[in-house]
Amino acid sequence: MPTASNSKSVIDSPYRRRIILTGVLSFGGLGIRTAAATGADDDGVSHTAEAIHQEPLINGSPRQVYAVLTESKRFDKLTQFSAAMQAMAIKQSPAEISPHAGGAFVLFGGYITGRFIDLITNELVVQAWRVDSWNPGIYSIARFQLTVQGAGTKIVFDHTGFPLGQAEHLAEGWHGNYWDPLSKLLSQSS
Repeated sequence: MPTASNSKSVIDSPYRRRIILTGVLSFGGLGIRTAAATGADDDGVSHTAEAIHQEPLINGSPRQVYAVLTESKRFDKLTQFSAAMQAMAIKQSPAEISPHAGGAFVLFGGYITGRFIDLITNELVVQAWRVDSWNPGIYSIARFQLTVQGAGTKIVFDHTGFPLGQAEHLAEGWHGNYWDPLSKLLSQSS
């Protein structure tokens, strides 16, 4: 057996590491499938959580998009194009937005409420976000990363932590109440 002084030991050989890794992945994979089938493992980790990831491209600068997401009067203009405001009996009351970390917001006549967790001017908006019909104390996380793409803004959007079974409805809502209205609003501003 080689010694540490003149070459690598067999313990550190790439061949041995490959055998160990293969074994771990083979047996570990069985455990993962079993836990996923039940929805949660023994440590309470859910493998059935839903999430939304969207990357809409908006005709407008990151500054314009950020302003709509963080300023009451501009958000109110967005709601004029919103599917929810046109189709539902949501009371028409102005948005209330306190644009600072920890600041509260009330949108769509109180149907959506929450707080800003993090704000980086013209780059990032992170919200603790909820629908008024959810059980009390349930908040999801909505993250809007704004980047310049061509003449517009790409929003890398992630929404997590909402109640199970809500993903499809919420994903449609982001398009009908945020991305489409935002595009329409900012195309008028150009």
